[in-house]
Amino acid sequence: MNAMTERPVALTSSEDVRRLLRAGDEIALLDLREEGPFAAAHPLFAVNLPLGRIEERIAGLVPRRDAPVVLYDDGEGRVARALPVFAALGYGNVSVLEGGLAGWRASGGEIFIDVNVPSKAFGELVEHVRRTPSLPAPELQARIARGDDLVILDARRFSEYHVMSIPGGQSVPGGELALRVRDIVPSAATTVVVNCAGRTRSIIGAQSLVNAGIPNPVFALRNGTIGWTLAGLELDHGATRVGEAPTHANVARARDAAATLARRTGVRLIGPAALSAFQADPGRTVYRLDVRAPEEYAAGHLADFRSAPGGQLVQATDEWIGVRHGTIVLTDDDGVRARMTGHWLRQLGWREVYVLDDWADLPRATGPEPLLLAGPLPESEPVSVAGLLAERAAGGGPLVIDLAASPAFRKGHVPGAVFAIRPDLPGHPRLEGADIVLTSPDGLAARLAAPELARAGLSVRVLEGGTAAWQAAGQALETGLDAGRALSRPEDVYKRPYEGTDNAAAAMQAYLDWEFGLVAQLERDGTHGFSVLE
Repeated sequence: MNAMTERPVALTSSEDVRRLLRAGDEIALLDLREEGPFAAAHPLFAVNLPLGRIEERIAGLVPRRDAPVVLYDDGEGRVARALPVFAALGYGNVSVLEGGLAGWRASGGEIFIDVNVPSKAFGELVEHVRRTPSLPAPELQARIARGDDLVILDARRFSEYHVMSIPGGQSVPGGELALRVRDIVPSAATTVVVNCAGRTRSIIGAQSLVNAGIPNPVFALRNGTIGWTLAGLELDHGATRVGEAPTHANVARARDAAATLARRTGVRLIGPAALSAFQADPGRTVYRLDVRAPEEYAAGHLADFRSAPGGQLVQATDEWIGVRHGTIVLTDDDGVRARMTGHWLRQLGWREVYVLDDWADLPRATGPEPLLLAGPLPESEPVSVAGLLAERAAGGGPLVIDLAASPAFRKGHVPGAVFAIRPDLPGHPRLEGADIVLTSPDGLAARLAAPELARAGLSVRVLEGGTAAWQAAGQALETGLDAGRALSRPEDVYKRPYEGTDNAAAAMQAYLDWEFGLVAQLERDGTHGFSVLE
């Protein structure tokens, strides 16, 4: 990141941002701070893109280089450092939010906390409008104890479910619910309870089944695993129960229901020709998303489509889509999941939502989602694991700086490495005269950061293959994060009150209280464009 060159900086007022949002015009409002400060205060449709992760994430969030982008921070100077990065990457329609976050607040703009807020606020609105049925934790526990005819479906990602779950629950991520539920329930009389960690995925999951017209009684578990814990009930840990795969007959039933919902909400079907036309349109930002499970995506997918499992896409749209009112093209191979996901995205205010139903003659690929870098990966001076070990054995060795996210650093890093957030490195007094080796989980973030330090006159190399290579060579990892040795505060990741097993009861209750107030905040904000199907 070079210092900002002398050039006129285009400004966009907060009022203009709100006007564009209400008008349905494309706009990407990007917050350049770390996730911790972002979660403490931001506009509703701001998308978090930390300064040090721009090259890694911008191509996915904003694939069209001349899409209108508005940058802001809260006076930390990150906008000035980001502008030349965007320019070097070819983004030519970039402006700065006048006055930054303080200007937004001063102009009367509503301020939101937490992350993935549009989806969470929408979930609260859905419950408010649809009166989505729910059960409190003690009532569900009583039904379990009586041996009632019920199934508990956990709508989170399997990794979250595996950490903690409702006893007897099975993993059926939200995008899979309408596809699989008919093969999971023993009968039409079986009660279905959908849960997540907090509220949103419980509500959206339960309402998905109601919308899909299954005959069973359906409930959301009120307040999810948070509500279960606050009621003094014990959670399971390490569960591996997975919902049944769907049969052909039930896929057909689910497809009919999903098609009806797609038509009612304005989701449109397209073929390859229309997709090509969208991609050729210079004024249209297009997102191509495969909503199936990640393992299905890896087994075979359409080239240039990203993996975005439907339940997570509805829960955290801003993790995939950076341009509000961009064009969204969804696909699957069953005719259910893309339509179900699309019917929610339309209600979330996305005006252009399409389902690509025909894969004929389109190029395919296999394997995990490819890396989407906005520019070429820069060259850097490497050091091998063996080389680093030899230098350490000879005495001392270089200063190893790990640019992993703080949770990954805590989980395991090269022994002696120090934690840092990339924007904090230039000018840091502890780097003067140091022999520096940068690393990161796969080495990518380290390679992206190295040239900036080299331009500042520092001696910097990159560990080949990153920390993964260190571990693959049979070397032990160190755990924890020593704040006294770290070069940055670990504010890069916001600690969710609904994830993990060590959350304080007061924090969990405060989170629920905040969610209950989101509908009122939406009314005050006035830019959301949500429209709940009734």
